[in-house]
Amino acid sequence: MLGKNKNSAYADDGREKVSTLIGKETTFDGDLTSAETIRIDGVINGNCSCEKKLILSAEGQVKGNITAQSVIISGRVDGDITVQGKLELLSTGKIAGNITAGSLVIDEGAAFDGRCTMASAAADGTYAGSTYADAEA
Repeated sequence: MLGKNKNSAYADDGREKVSTLIGKETTFDGDLTSAETIRIDGVINGNCSCEKKLILSAEGQVKGNITAQSVIISGRVDGDITVQGKLELLSTGKIAGNITAGSLVIDEGAAFDGRCTMASAAADGTYAGSTYADAEA
């Protein structure tokens, strides 16, 4: 199909079932782990680990690290993010921390303060045919 990515790790049809929802007026203190998709409209004070997709709404905040298959950020994250697939930072999103991702999309107006490492490049220590040391020299 024209314009469709066939790699399922990056596919996003927007119809994934959300199994865990942290509501708008909710604050959760502690680490949150789920095998399914998580949507956060409230505040998480702790780390989030998700085997599928993590969605952080514009009102949502995470004060801790995030690990997931794919992540969509519209709110605020104070911590590091590790994503095997795609990380989308939408225009209202703010990240203060480091990112490791297979794919990264940052919309105009979004804020990112940290360092980004692409997972495919980090796996073999090369970037565009050279080592990191060569790229930094």
